[in-house]
Amino acid sequence: METNNFDKIIKRSLDIREKYHQLEIKGNRTQWTLEEDALAYLTDAGLVGRNVMSHEKTWLKKDSAEELEHKLAENIWWLIVLADRMDIDIKEALEKFLTKTENIF
Repeated sequence: METNNFDKIIKRSLDIREKYHQLEIKGNRTQWTLEEDALAYLTDAGLVGRNVMSHEKTWLKKDSAEELEHKLAENIWWLIVLADRMDIDIKEALEKFLTKTENIF
């Protein structure tokens, strides 16, 4: 993926999160905390596991293929959001991870 495209994905992700913050303020008078965002991410990560189990036919669930695709993408979105909230440059972090992992091999 081109850096420019990833920059656009990051911007779109953060724009969407801001819209959710506005809904949270409207409904709860406050936006979710970082911890609440992290818990939402972990919930979605768990749902990836359930949908993978359905994909492998060890956990029967209707519409799991569609949901698996959605939840995988949503997990990437959450990671972008969480990194931003903690002032972590996700592109730089990913580059460091890939380089470090490549050097293992």
